[in-house]
Parts: sequence; structure tokens; C-alpha cells
Amino acid sequence: MRNSRKGFSLIELLIVVAIILIIAAIAIPNRLRSKMSANEVSAVASLRTINEACVTYSASYTGYPSSLSVLGGEGTSANPSSTSAELIDNVLQTGLKTGYSFSFTPGSADGMGYIETYTVTASPITQGVTGLRYFYTDETDVIRASSTGAATSASTPIS
Repeated sequence: MRNSRKGFSLIELLIVVAIILIIAAIAIPNRLRSKMSANEVSAVASLRTINEACVTYSASYTGYPSSLSVLGGEGTSANPSSTSAELIDNVLQTGLKTGYSFSFTPGSADGMGYIETYTVTASPITQGVTGLRYFYTDETDVIRASSTGAATSASTPIS
């Protein structure tokens, strides 16, 4: 005799749910790692942008800027100036972008008041969630990384 019931049994539904959960358990960690990797790539690109903006600022206004906000100001005036150079976007000038926090530290000024050095660090907002590595750069234009804590001038350069 043929079974005339239509639909799925409870066992069949549980098997389908179990398969979906197994696939999700594999896919979700990979997605999180991909997101962290993308955040790190964005942080490195932002550091390169900051370095380029600092070089351009130095060529235009003699000396490096005193802060990230000085490099920003995109779209605020018709004429860029030494206090609103419009060299980086408005998001980056806030110091927060794609899961990373950027900290700009100007060096000391020379006898004429021009800043001769600077350092920039990029730290994940939430270590292990928004990124794994910390980054550092300065006027040498070398970007360095550390996965054990804040990156410094002694950290390993990235290629």
C-alpha cells in the first residue's frame, strides 16, 4: 500500500535544519575573517593616503600638518588653506574609518615653527572583531604592522 500522506516528517525537517546550521557554522567565521581582512586593507590604504597628503601639505605649506583635521575639510571652501587643506576625505579626518581608529601625532616644530616629523597609528576599534593587526607609519612613508599590540617604528614593515 502506498503512503498517501503529503508533506515532510519531523525527522526530515530536523535533518534539513541541521544541514543549514552546519553550513552556517562554516560560512560565518569565514565571513568575519574576510571582513577583518578587508578592514586591514582599508586601514593600510588610509595610511598611504595620509602619507601622500602629508607630503603634499609639506610641499604646499612648508612643514607637516598639526592634525588629521588640518588635512581634511573636503568641500568646505573654494580655496584650500594650511588649516583646511582638503587632501583627505571627511570620514578619514575624523580618525575613524572601516573598523580602525587613526591617531595622528605631530613632531616638534623647528625654529621657524614648521613641524618636521609626524607619526600615525591605526588600531582596530575592537581587537579580533574589526581587525587583528595594528599599524604605524611616519614621515619615512614605511607602514609597519604588529599583531601583538600597538605598532611602533620598530615593528615589521609590510610590503
